Amino acid sequence: MSITLDGNNSSTVGVPNFGTVQNTTSGTSITFTGIPAGVKRITLIFNNVSTSGSSLVQVQLGAGSIQTTGYNGATASFASATPVSSTQTTGFFTSSGGSASDNRNGTFIFTYLGTGNIWIANGQFSVGAYFTFGTGQVALSGTLDRLTITTVNGTDTFDNGSVNIIYE
Repeated sequence: MSITLDGNNSSTVGVPNFGTVQNTTSGTSITFTGIPAGVKRITLIFNNVSTSGSSLVQVQLGAGSIQTTGYNGATASFASATPVSSTQTTGFFTSSGGSASDNRNGTFIFTYLGTGNIWIANGQFSVGAYFTFGTGQVALSGTLDRLTITTVNGTDTFDNGSVNIIYE
């Protein structure tokens, strides 16, 4: 599913603008396109998002198309005193563990560095019994204009919840 932001006159860069809530009840990805040039921060909100399989959920950013490589990030998930961690090169992960039935609740905040089309990600999520936090960085080939939520294997389908973005 792909959603294009309309860029209507009520959208002003620098002022928080809401996208349209998207159900994550089917399909293998949810993509927001039409993010206006000049955006400096995007908050991606997850509400009870789950999938049909065990592949980790990831977020990828893009400029003209979705970038699938070049991410430098890490995620740690805690369900006990011993964390489960992972590094990321294909996107920013919402967790390092969990199962398909786990609902994901939380946010990613993507912030523009101010140069070089570099974006910094910070996220916090509850995923089943896990509390997860992660951070990372990606340099895009151009001005960010889209983001997608998918799974690492690209084939697990979404089966519950919703997502939205706030851009400013």
